[in-house]
Order: sequence, then C-alpha cells, then structure tokens
Amino acid sequence: MTTTAGAAEAAVDVWLPRHPGNPRYINGIREAAASFLDLHPEYVITIRETDPRTLPEDVHAASRRGRPPALVQLAQTRTQLARDMLSGSGTPLFASVHDAIAGRREILGHPVVTEDIVAAARACYSSDGALMAVPSLISTTLLYANTDLLAAAGVTRLPQTWNEVEGVCEAVRGLPGVSHGSTWPNHGWIFQQAVAQSGGLLADQGNGRRGRAEKMLLDSPEMLAFVGWWRRMHRQGRYLYAGQPVSGENARQAWEDTFTAFVEQKVAFIIGSSAEADRLARAARERGFRVAAGRTPYSGRFPFAGTLIGGDAIWLVDGLEPAVRDGALAFLQYLMTPAHVADRHRDTGFVPATGAATKLLAAQGWFDEQPHAAVALDQLAASDRSPAALGALVGDLTRIQGVLAQAMHDVLLGEDDPAWRFASANVEAQRLLDEYNGRGRGGPDCGNDPPRRLR
Repeated sequence: MTTTAGAAEAAVDVWLPRHPGNPRYINGIREAAASFLDLHPEYVITIRETDPRTLPEDVHAASRRGRPPALVQLAQTRTQLARDMLSGSGTPLFASVHDAIAGRREILGHPVVTEDIVAAARACYSSDGALMAVPSLISTTLLYANTDLLAAAGVTRLPQTWNEVEGVCEAVRGLPGVSHGSTWPNHGWIFQQAVAQSGGLLADQGNGRRGRAEKMLLDSPEMLAFVGWWRRMHRQGRYLYAGQPVSGENARQAWEDTFTAFVEQKVAFIIGSSAEADRLARAARERGFRVAAGRTPYSGRFPFAGTLIGGDAIWLVDGLEPAVRDGALAFLQYLMTPAHVADRHRDTGFVPATGAATKLLAAQGWFDEQPHAAVALDQLAASDRSPAALGALVGDLTRIQGVLAQAMHDVLLGEDDPAWRFASANVEAQRLLDEYNGRGRGGPDCGNDPPRRLR
C-alpha cells in the first residue's frame, strides 16, 4: 500500500466476500467507511466486493504484484489458509492484529476494543492468546421450535439432549400434517458442532490449535455417537432428510429445503444458523404459528464443552506503511464500536460481537423483543473454550466437510455401517489434509494446484 502522492491521504483497501443473499452484510461496512471518512478525511477507504470462491486467489495475486489490500474478510473455514498464506516476499501475508496494536489503548483517537469481543469468538481467532483477526460476523447453531405444535402435543419446554429430542419428536408426529419431528441440513458444520459439544476433536494436535494438524479423527467415539443417533432418528421417522449432502452448487438449496419443511409445519424442530432466526420468525408469522429458539441439543453422554462459531473474520495484511496500517486498525476499532456492532446485528442477524454492544442492545430492550439473540449469546458464553469447543484448524476444511456430508448421505440412504463408512471418510479426509500440508505455505491453495480447489 502506498500514500497518495502530493497529499496527506492514505489509501485503505478493504476486500470483502460478496453476499448476494443479504446486501446488508456489505452495506453496513460501506456506511461505516463513509462515516469514518468524515472523522478522518486524510484517509481514503475503498470497499471491494469479490466472489467468495476466488477471494483468497485474488488477494494472493494482488500481493505478488505488490499491491495487496489492507484488510481482507474471510470465512471461518479458511482460518488455516489465512494463517498459511505468504506475501510475494515469502513472509506471512497477514499480521497478528494483537501485535499490530502493540499494546496501544487507542489508535487515531479510537479506543481499542478487541478485548471486548465475545470470548468464544476471540479465542477462536487467537493463537497463544494473541488475536490474529477480528471476527466481524459471528454465528452459531440453534434449535428452532414450532411452539404451537409443541403445545398441541403437550410439550412445555424445548428439549436439551438428543434423547429429549427423540421423545418430543415422537409426541408431535401424530399431529395433523406433521410428517417427521425434526430436520436439519446434512452439512459439515452440523457434525463439527455435535463433536465440539461432546468435547471431541476432528484432528490431532488439539484440533490443530497446538501445532499443525497432521491426522484426521473423523471416526472418533464422539463422531460415531452423533452419526448413530442421527441414523436412528432417520430410521424411526423422527428426522426428515432433504435428500442431499450440502456441498458445492447445491449448498443453498439443501439449506432451503429444511427451511421450507419447517415453515410448512411438516416438522416441529429445525437446527439452523443463529443468523436465520429473524427470517424463520417472519416466515412463521406469515404462516400463523410461533417460533422459539433454544440451545443446540447435545449428547448428554459426554460432558458439554461448547458450540463453535461460524461466520467471517477480517484479517490485517502485514507489511503496510505505518499510516495505512494504523488507518486500517483504527477502522477496525470503529467498526466494533457499540452502535455499529448493534446496527450490524440488527441488520444481519449475526451475534453482537462485543460486550458493550450487547449491553447497548439490552438497554434498548432488544432482547425482550428478540429473545433468540440472547439464546445465541448464552450458548456461546457456556463454551469452555477448549480446543474441542473452538473447532478444527485444518487445511482444505470445506472439502473435508463435504466428505463428512457424503458419508452421512450413504449411511442415511444406504446400508453402510456408520463405523466402517466414517473410517472410510477419515481416509479420504486424511488424503486431503496430507495434500494440503504437502503443498506447504504460500498461495491461496498453499501450492500450485489449480484454483478450482477453492471453489
């Protein structure tokens, strides 16, 4: 990055993944950038939207040309990739936000607020206690219930464990129009949540958080307990399967199929993203029924560890000129002020990212109007922030998630033994991890393979 010649302006380029389903993901940052410029006319902040599938590739290419952006927003599944990417000079592409702040309490007059980030999210993006990136969009999974159906079946509270879910599903299945008790998409994030809740790991080296992950653990006791319960739910008619694993081009449709089944009241429960709460509630009101949100049900057989987060984080490119670096850091603090975080939460449905924003929303009566938002915060606060609860740091995680989903598809619709099928899935995931690690640190794919891997 360079300072504009002959002027006191410094350019801060911010690259974000395009979110066609919800333009507010980007518009809120655009609005914050505009108001930041009112305070700091010496800066020029440029927001660029990029195809999320090619964003790492685009950043890498810009870096090799010597013109990288200052800030890059990447999905949580690409955390290991972000840690591995190198600049054109061969040094780590992204700097530690903690190190760049360097103990300062304010930057360009903006108080440093990174210590106030939701503890589970801060821990997720930290290494040895030092924050690497700023989580800008935070989500978790929640259980949503049609409370009218539950009341008709005589159920007065939401289930908390898998066994309790089974019992309630059996109670509602006899109601008119209800074909099954529950549904959720066959997606890798669902597996990760269940294993994290049970304190299990997806990879060695403490889920890749105590050293580079080298061994996948997709056939662990915690994984097989969840797979076995899921299969039993399906065979007993208590779980409605949309019929396809969530991966690649069908991802959106598979999530939509479960959403539709819940809205049409074919099921009483759905497990989905906390960011979908408002959309679900609106759709339910249009159909004439009420929705309540609860914590994601857990095994009950294993001690509860916590639920991991989803969403995106903003990474700071290393090697920026001091004026650009401080402008980028100041803009990050500005984005995380209580008013901006509260507005972003209301606009997008993602969890409010800081304690100060949560207090502001509470004072405004927001959680009285939107109790599901408090449920997501409470669930994240219950995390023990162990390596299990923080989730796996592994390369090629998106494709590994696809391996999990395909294995579950075969177990649900075929006669595959879960232990055998997930042992086979582990072999495939191990191959992907070995290939990723073998390519070493470097570009957007950590090697010279075609960028199709990113997609």
